[in-house]
Amino acid sequence: MLNLFTSPRDLKMDYAVKHQRLALTGLVLLAMSKSQVFAQNEEPAERQLTKVGYEGRGANLGSPNTPTRLLVEEDIRTEPLLRFPEIDDSMEGWYDFKSRIDDRHGLRFGIDYTAWYQHLSDSLTDENWAASGILRAYGEWTPFNRQDRNAGRLVFKLDNRHKIGSDITIANLGGEAGYIGQTGVLFNDIGWQVIDFNWQQGLGNGSGGIIAGRFDPMDYLAVLGYANPWTSFSNLSTLLNPAVAFPDVSWGLGGGTWLGDNWYVKGSINDANGTLTNYQWLRDGSEFFKWGEVGWSPGRGERYTTNIHLGVWHVDEREEAGLDSASGFTVGANWTSGDQRWMYFARAGWADGDASLMEKSYTLGFMRKFRRNADLLGLAVNWGEPPQDELEAQTTGEFFYRLQLAENLAITPNIQLLKDPALNEEDDSVWVTGLRIRLTL
Repeated sequence: MLNLFTSPRDLKMDYAVKHQRLALTGLVLLAMSKSQVFAQNEEPAERQLTKVGYEGRGANLGSPNTPTRLLVEEDIRTEPLLRFPEIDDSMEGWYDFKSRIDDRHGLRFGIDYTAWYQHLSDSLTDENWAASGILRAYGEWTPFNRQDRNAGRLVFKLDNRHKIGSDITIANLGGEAGYIGQTGVLFNDIGWQVIDFNWQQGLGNGSGGIIAGRFDPMDYLAVLGYANPWTSFSNLSTLLNPAVAFPDVSWGLGGGTWLGDNWYVKGSINDANGTLTNYQWLRDGSEFFKWGEVGWSPGRGERYTTNIHLGVWHVDEREEAGLDSASGFTVGANWTSGDQRWMYFARAGWADGDASLMEKSYTLGFMRKFRRNADLLGLAVNWGEPPQDELEAQTTGEFFYRLQLAENLAITPNIQLLKDPALNEEDDSVWVTGLRIRLTL
C-alpha cells in the first residue's frame, strides 16, 4: 500500500515541512471524505438493479401478469435507449416513498398506464381501427409476520379500461375482420373494475400456498414466462391457449406447491360463469371450471424462463349460457439460453365440446432480449381449429419489438397477420398494425 507520508528519516521537522505535511493531510482527508461519499452512493449490486427493492415472495406459481409478479418485474431497473437523468433522478424520491410504505406498513404497490392503437388492412364493416387504454393500480398488503415465508397477503388490482377516440375497442377489433379471438387481449371498455381481490397464504416455508377470492384462473394455468400482455405479445392466441374453455375473472379457490426443487403441482376451482363485471358468487348456479397441472423446471427460480408442464381441465354444463360440459388438456414448454438472451416456447391444447374458442391449438415462437429488462423482440405463430365443423382453421402470426425509451417508458410496434380468418369468406389475409405505449410508476 502506498504511504503518502514517506520521507527521509533524517529530515528535520522545520516549519516548511510541517506546512507541507498539513497540506498533504488535508488532501488525504479530502480524498477520504469523497471516497466515503461515493461508497455511500454505491449500494449493493442487488439493490442497484432494483428501484424500490421488492423481492419475490412465496412459491411464485402464477404468471408474469399477476400483481405479485408484476411488482417484482416492474421494480427491475432497465437499460433504456435514451437517458433522461433529470427525470430518472426525480423518480428516486417516489421509489424511496414506496420503500418506506413497504417497510412501515407491509404495502407494496405499482401504477401503470398502457395505450394501444391498432389498424386493420381489411374489414367486413366500416370499423377498421381502434384505440384503447388501461390505467391500473395493483399491489399486495402483508399485515403480519412480513419476514415469515408463510406470511399471508391481500392481493388486489384495480383497472380503468376505456376507449380512446374510437367507436370500438381493441378487444373487439378482430371480430370486424371475421377473426375468432382478440388482437389485443384485455383492452375493452368496462370502466373501473376490481380485477383481483384475493388472499394468498404461504405454506411449507414458502414452498407452496393457497389462493382464495377473485382472480383469473388463466394467470395460473399453463403459465409460460413469455406471456405478458403489457410487455410482450398482444394476441389472445399467442398469449393464452384458445383450446381451453377458461372463464374470465371469477371467485375461486386454488393452491400449489413445489415437490422438491424441480417438480410442482397446482390447480384451482372457479365459478365457470365469472366475468369482469360480475361480482356475485355463483350467480348462475353451481357451475365450475376445474383444472390441475404438473410441471418441471431446472430450479425454482427458473420456472419463468425454462419450464415444461401438462395440464387438464373440465368445465360444467352452463345452462344460462347454453353450453355443454367440456374438457381437455394442454402442454407447454419454454427454454432460455444461458446468457438469458433467447427464449424459445411452444404450447398446444386439445378440447372436446363447443365451449372453447378452438378445438385444437398449436403455438411456436421465440423472443430475443437485447439489453437488461429493456429492448425485446418477439415472433410467434399460432394455428387453431374451431370446434364448429363448418368453420375452417385460422392461422395467426405476430411480431413485436419493444423499445425501452426511458426507465419508465416503452413503445412497442406490433404487426399481426390473420391468415384465413374463420368467419371471413372475403379475405384470405388481414394485416393488423399497431403501437403500444406504456408508462410505469
